[in-house]
Order: sequence, then C-alpha cells, then structure tokens
Amino acid sequence: MVEFWWRDDDAARPVPAIERLLALAAEWQVPLALAVIPACADPSLFPLLGSGVDVLQHGADHLNRAATGEKKTEFPASESNEAALERLVAGSRRLADLAGRRSLGVLTPPWNRLPVSLLPRLASCQFFGLSRFGARGAAQAAIGLTEINTHIDLIAWRSGRGFVGEEAALMQAIRHLEARREGTADPEEPTGWLTHHACHDEAAWAFLARLFEMLRAEKGVQWGRARDLFAGAAAQ
Repeated sequence: MVEFWWRDDDAARPVPAIERLLALAAEWQVPLALAVIPACADPSLFPLLGSGVDVLQHGADHLNRAATGEKKTEFPASESNEAALERLVAGSRRLADLAGRRSLGVLTPPWNRLPVSLLPRLASCQFFGLSRFGARGAAQAAIGLTEINTHIDLIAWRSGRGFVGEEAALMQAIRHLEARREGTADPEEPTGWLTHHACHDEAAWAFLARLFEMLRAEKGVQWGRARDLFAGAAAQ
C-alpha cells in the first residue's frame, strides 16, 4: 500500500484560488491539510471548509525576519526562543478560536524553516506535530513532536513560480517512494504533496485533477488525513 497526503500552504481568506482548491478536494474526496496563517486568517474562510479538511498552523504571521545573508524565515537566528514561542502560542489560540476542532496542534513553519533550538520547546506549547519539506530524519523531531513532511512541490520557485511540470512533479514522488522502499528514507513516512493555491497556473490545476483521477483508480494507493496521520504516529 502506498500512502500519500496533501498539504496546501499560505491560506488566509476565501479567495477564488482557495475556493477552487476546496472544490477540487471535495470533488475527488482527497483529504486536505490546509496550512493557515493565524495573523492573516479571515473568519469567513472556515465555514467553507469541507468535512475532509484539517487546519495546520502556518507559522504565526508569515513575515520574513531574516537578517542580511540569511535565507527567508519567520524565525531568524537573532530572535529569542521566548519571543518566537509567544508569537506561535498567540497564533495557536487564534486558530483554535476560528477553526475549532479542525485546528490541529501541527506547525508548518513558513519557508519550511525553524531553528533547531525551538523543537524541544514546541510540545510544552501544545504542538504535537511538525511538517516541513523533505524526507524526515526521524519520526520524532523532538520528544512529543511527530514530524510528517511533504516531498513533492508543484511550484518552480526559481524559474517563473509556475507549475514545475508533470515530469518533474512525478519524479519527485518516485524518488521519495524509491527511497522509502530502499530504506534511505523512513519507510513509515507517507509521501506528501505540497501545493500553494495562490501560485497555481492552469497547468498546475489540471495536473492535480489528473493526479487525483488517476490515483483514485489505483487499489494500492490511499490518501491519509492529517489528523489521523499525526495522531497515529504519535501513538506508536
């Protein structure tokens, strides 16, 4: 059995691209983990979410605080852990108020970057999950913190910010699946598809629809739901 999961980043308000994303998830009955920016979240977004949509926390405000020469990050090396955690906890409370039980204690840091020193502090702030990009090094990023990442990015960030292309997207999936099978990546980590609704061109939307249609006919493929994946991994 091949297990996939789907995460979409940078959600905030019910723009047309979000509505299209939710319609696609509903049409093909694919569970969606929607990473929402707490500081930017519009209350009108949450009533639109279908029954298969879970809410992850996409940082706190998604502002780039990187110093000169530092890669983009909301959590720069110059910021104290206490300041970062205070911002994250405030964001968590806001998402819980807006999304209710849909909101999971799973952090998806903007640009997939987070200081290592923050990891052991997250569980004490009611985060039980972490999702970044790339094969995880271990199932637990820290005590009490399950990591389940994404591995296929549909956006060509360095060359036009459009769809990366069908061949490139499928090759990313194949590489992670092969690494799981060969033992060079954790075989228990489901292969994650990462999308960014705001950056999708028509080619990206068309690819997703074809992907969901194709995989629905495959008996050896299943789509995992975030709340089940993280809860199941934490219980192991």
